[in-house]
Amino acid sequence: MEMLRAIGLMSGTSLDGVDAAWLETDGVLVGRLGPSLTLPYDAALRADLRRLLDRAPALPRDDAGVAEIAARLTERHVEAVRAIGMPADIVGFHGQTILHRPDRRLTWQIGDADLLARATGLRVAWDFRSADVAAGGEGAPLVPAYHAALAAKLPLPLAVLNIGGVANVTFIGADGALLACDTGPGNGPLDDWAACHASLACDRDGVLSAAGRVDAGVLARLLADPWFRRPMPKSLDRLAFGATLAASGLDALAACDGAATLVAFIAGAVARIPLPEMPRRWLVCGGGRHNPSIMAALRARLGAVAPVEDVGWDGDALEAQCFGFLAVRVLRGLALSFPGTTGVGRPLPGGRIQEGQGSALDPQGVRGPLDPMP
Repeated sequence: MEMLRAIGLMSGTSLDGVDAAWLETDGVLVGRLGPSLTLPYDAALRADLRRLLDRAPALPRDDAGVAEIAARLTERHVEAVRAIGMPADIVGFHGQTILHRPDRRLTWQIGDADLLARATGLRVAWDFRSADVAAGGEGAPLVPAYHAALAAKLPLPLAVLNIGGVANVTFIGADGALLACDTGPGNGPLDDWAACHASLACDRDGVLSAAGRVDAGVLARLLADPWFRRPMPKSLDRLAFGATLAASGLDALAACDGAATLVAFIAGAVARIPLPEMPRRWLVCGGGRHNPSIMAALRARLGAVAPVEDVGWDGDALEAQCFGFLAVRVLRGLALSFPGTTGVGRPLPGGRIQEGQGSALDPQGVRGPLDPMP
């Protein structure tokens, strides 16, 4: 199949900004990897997004306040596409998840695909999760197909662990079998704790958590959450452990001890995932790999743990690259999710396409429609 040029966009549950990355792919193989970048959100947008997380369950989809925030969010994504400055055939636009309740067949990502397509002139693939959730799947994670494509020549079995606001793992077995799930909390609760108890945006460089001690009793109560007894695949909302955190006794701890305990919670949750065989190594991507406390806790629990840069991947660009890759799969009618990754009954295509009108980024404009692939 012909290689296409894609720009992937990802705004994760950490709510810190939009990642953008350029690549060439046919939706199966990964060709050239190009520039990537992160555009941070301003404090007002980040605060508004954070408030939406709390309010989303009670909000109608056509709420005017949500639409206004979605437009501001999308404008930042437009800026990211323009800043990449590369010719492209398609943009993969994940948007911002503000609600994810697959048990109720609900998932909600805000963002205006029509605005993005008009502003850039590019064809946009979006709404990646809804079809899977509607079919009874978890709707997440969606990165396993891309992880498997990148790992095609690496020794197996292998686990790829992404630590964003929520953490998720892709497991590729010795026979190539693909399994995945959210593992539990990522940086989200730790970021919230650092902001509330230490007036810090995050536990940068692990300084706060490194100064503390893990409270074994609080950690045991956190890991007793019933969610950890559910079989994989499974997925989480950004605020899924709110009640458990509130009842655990965490708030009675000093700032540094609470941070250390939350780091142990991240690692302990990963260690509880029932993988069918021991990975030869764990490759870590996402913002959590920049936190030495998290990496040390993972090594203590899992053994062979390394950042994805050890195999030549870009851990900051990986999720954005993924949604460029998935955009081409949407265009070609290829599956985005699988029984072993989201629990859906069969390999399932998904996503929608918003056509563009040609772009200043590409004098030839976007290419014409492609026949869906089986």
